[in-house]
Amino acid sequence: MFSMAHKWWQDSVVYQIYPMSFQDSNNDGIGDLPGIQSRLPYLKKLGVDVIWLNPIYQSPNKDNGYDIADYEAINPIYGTMDDFDNLLEATHKNGIKLLMDLVVNHTSDQHKWFKESKKSRDNQYADYYIWRDPVDGHEPNNWGAAFGGSAWTYVKERGQYYLHLFAPGQPDLNWENPEVRQSIWKLMRFWLDKGVDGFRMDVINLISKPDGLPDAPAPANYATVENVVADGPKLNDYLHEMNDQVLSHYDVMTVGEMPSSKPEDAIEYTGLKSNELNMVFQFEHVSLSANPDKRLGKWNDAPVKLTDLKRALSRWQVELDGKGWNSLYWNNHDQPRAVSKFANDDPKYRVRAAKMLGNTLHMMQGTPYVYEGEELGMTNVHYTSLDQYEDLESINSYHELVDQNHDVDGQTMLKYLANVSRDNARTPMQWDDQENAGFSQAKPWFALNPNYKTINVASELEDPQSVFYYYQKLIALRHDSELIRYGTYEEVDSENSEVFAYRRHYAGKTLLVMSNFTDQTVIRDYDQASADELLISNYDDDQGVKLRPYESKVYIK
Repeated sequence: MFSMAHKWWQDSVVYQIYPMSFQDSNNDGIGDLPGIQSRLPYLKKLGVDVIWLNPIYQSPNKDNGYDIADYEAINPIYGTMDDFDNLLEATHKNGIKLLMDLVVNHTSDQHKWFKESKKSRDNQYADYYIWRDPVDGHEPNNWGAAFGGSAWTYVKERGQYYLHLFAPGQPDLNWENPEVRQSIWKLMRFWLDKGVDGFRMDVINLISKPDGLPDAPAPANYATVENVVADGPKLNDYLHEMNDQVLSHYDVMTVGEMPSSKPEDAIEYTGLKSNELNMVFQFEHVSLSANPDKRLGKWNDAPVKLTDLKRALSRWQVELDGKGWNSLYWNNHDQPRAVSKFANDDPKYRVRAAKMLGNTLHMMQGTPYVYEGEELGMTNVHYTSLDQYEDLESINSYHELVDQNHDVDGQTMLKYLANVSRDNARTPMQWDDQENAGFSQAKPWFALNPNYKTINVASELEDPQSVFYYYQKLIALRHDSELIRYGTYEEVDSENSEVFAYRRHYAGKTLLVMSNFTDQTVIRDYDQASADELLISNYDDDQGVKLRPYESKVYIK
């Protein structure tokens, strides 16, 4: 049983906002901070406790804001610092907390630190980044970058290469340099002193690079490089120092994005006694459908096997119980839409399937994250041509894998992109069925999903059976129930390939959750007849051992 004193973030539900796509207030086609502020009543109605904003800092937007040129300035496309201060004040007045996105593995190549660093080897910022001499006239090692190509770019002024695990416009910071760390502590204090309630930390387990920067095993694409870099030798030291210097002085929430991390890593960095971070975003369950051809990495269109999904989520539930705290999520700005990836977005099944996924995740132990539009059951866009894509990763990967390496043919790659491209999550929020979906009066920066006419906030608020009201109820149930928030986890029928079932136990009470992940009716008896009450279900009637397509129900005993 969960024994330590509970923190506010353990009782919270977080709503993730991708600012560029949420709400445009000045009709330039781009979402902005006043737009977010105007939608706070909607978020309050949903019942969420915290909003997390993707980066809103000054940026050339090579990677949609994850390339920061000034950590203490707002990108003018989103508004001004006054707009931010107003949003923060209004958020708090509505009883909602606000998390910022902290991106400190790398900066933009337009940041003043990098502009100075690349000029020479002997100025104040010379060692703010990771520079290496050429080896035999080429890159220092074989690492590939996340968006294609080498992870190294040559700068002739220094006669050296700099490391960028992501785009060439995102040079990696040199955390070995104590002055770099002090600069980061300063910018964190800048936002915390304004009153923000914590940080989501981008790829934070990549900040400590392995000694000697050894070659990655073949194929040296980003997937294999990540395994070499993740959870480096000084990560604990850096996170302890961050906590000691900054975080421990504020009552805040921290979640570290940690690709490649395992439960034992999470306990080390976010354990209840570790004095580092509060929780991690792990990737195990969202990485299950990677291509068996290692050259293609995540690009695939195979469905996720339910037994694999159950194994991944259950492992984190069991291993972190009493030792750490889980982040619960199906999707985010880097992942395809949940109902399309894990269930079924066919109009015949979409609403039930979206509710089923909500039940399955929100009844687990941890802090749930709802990505904008998930509470509506928004779907993938199902693009069919490359010119419809905006995402750097998708476009670069197509050119590299199809045009350069001939690893896959174009039509197959387009199917893969339609399935897992990050652009699926980045289409503008669907507020109503009017032109531009109520997002803007101008042409949006990125094309809307054409199904906004039928899937939108206005229609869901008028429909008591909508996905929105189902999520509202899930959030209210969590707020009202210590069993849901803190109960231990017991997997049921783990090898079943059709139904995801588990129990939660707390203070003499038991919750039974059962979700049919198929479009068939199945019979399952998990002793639901002995329950005292059916807590929530995505069908109007309960047929006992019969589970209809995408049926999900939660019993309490």
